[in-house]
Amino acid sequence: MSNILVFGHQSPDTDAITSAISFSYLQNQLGKKTEPVALGKPTEETQFALDRFNTEAPRVVSTVSEETDQVMLVDHNEKQQSVADIESVEVLAVVDHHRIANFQTANPLYYRAEPVGCTNTIILKLFKENSVAIPQNIAGLMLSAIISDTLLLKSPTCTSEDEQAVKELADIAGDDYEQYGKDLLKAGTNTADKTADQLLNGDAKNFPMGEHTVRIGQVNVVDVDEVLDRKAELLEEMEAQSKGEGYDLFILIVTNVLDSDSVAVVFGKDADRAAKAFDKKLSGSTMLLEGVVSRKKQVVPQLTKELS
Repeated sequence: MSNILVFGHQSPDTDAITSAISFSYLQNQLGKKTEPVALGKPTEETQFALDRFNTEAPRVVSTVSEETDQVMLVDHNEKQQSVADIESVEVLAVVDHHRIANFQTANPLYYRAEPVGCTNTIILKLFKENSVAIPQNIAGLMLSAIISDTLLLKSPTCTSEDEQAVKELADIAGDDYEQYGKDLLKAGTNTADKTADQLLNGDAKNFPMGEHTVRIGQVNVVDVDEVLDRKAELLEEMEAQSKGEGYDLFILIVTNVLDSDSVAVVFGKDADRAAKAFDKKLSGSTMLLEGVVSRKKQVVPQLTKELS
């Protein structure tokens, strides 16, 4: 019998990869035969967490139907963010903290979605509900995901449940979450040696908004100008990828993790409408988004309202 594969979204961030690991471990303890896999290589931030807690990165796959008939999804549900052949396999379970869109199944499934800051916050509940102990390394990875998704509990997506989860998981992992969190976030802010493609797509997702296809990438930095100095290069790459993939709008959110502000680099025929969504005007294809750090809560809903 083949393994049930568990995976997060394309261009995986720390939550996507670690929630696959933690949820797969839980399912194995409950008697399922599962394996965590990833739809892309770990980012520097994610690799920092994996190394810190002595865990190998899941193997990377682009398709799954040739090796399994059944999968479980974490940290996503929208099919355009999932594996290429998602419609060829049965989805047994979804655990997610995003909007639900473009998702349907032929058979009943387990679906757990909650409006919290991180998928691993939900998975912690599942461990507790099923009375399964969390190993130290798994706790450390889950802790890393919540720190990453909530920007060390500063994001507007952060809830009291995320805050409590961080404390519980830090106790199991044996880490000072505040100091470790700063180290983790800094590990993901190196941009100097990244190509334009890596900056744009290291953490990017596609969103259908009305008749528009919108791609939104996000990169965390401690120096916004380090990325903005390469604006011309980024816009050129955005144009090429938009033509090749059919994007109507391509946005890169450059987030300063120290100041909790972002600058958006915008390309596409709907660029002015994107600015209108935030009551802004573009200046040289960029706009300052004060206090914006969450793509899920502070970018996608505003754009969806304007473009749908």
